[in-house]
Amino acid sequence: MVKLNKIYTRTGDDGTTGLGTGERRLKSDLRIDAYGTVDEANACIGMARVHTAATHPAIDAMLGRIQNDLFDLGADLAVPDDGKPLGYEPLRITAVQTDRVEKDIDLLNKDLQPLKSFVLNGGTPAAAALHLARTVARRAERVMVALAQDPNEHINRDAIRYINRVSDFLFVAARAVNDNGNADVLWVPGKNR
Repeated sequence: MVKLNKIYTRTGDDGTTGLGTGERRLKSDLRIDAYGTVDEANACIGMARVHTAATHPAIDAMLGRIQNDLFDLGADLAVPDDGKPLGYEPLRITAVQTDRVEKDIDLLNKDLQPLKSFVLNGGTPAAAALHLARTVARRAERVMVALAQDPNEHINRDAIRYINRVSDFLFVAARAVNDNGNADVLWVPGKNR
């Protein structure tokens, strides 16, 4: 278990931070951006849960599991998967976690109204917050994919699949809390011309 006694260490005052391997990187590094954006998505989910806790307990429980997994994802990204010996087994996202999110998506999706147009971000406060979390999760995915393109970087492919599925889940969950899609705000192409 992690134990944090002192929050500030002053080691980052030079603009660097430490990876799980002990290596120091600039805070602007793409790997740091990746797990920082995952953390941002997690914070957005926390805000969404303010709205789902009382009204949608099953969805709230799913979101709680995803929040925990997103910390796992951050830990995964903080330790490059480069095959070098570490002296410990790094935490990695697994296919089992993605499978669970897919099952949750399928469970929520079966009761949704079919889509006839793209959905605008909005509706209920819970849906709006879930859509915001979805867009941040998509940004995290883009950063992770960019990181994976660098031949000097190593990234767990299950991690990319997982964050992709999380953003799908957040879209479906937003529709579910919008009265199973009945309260969705639909895009009307060219409406304001």
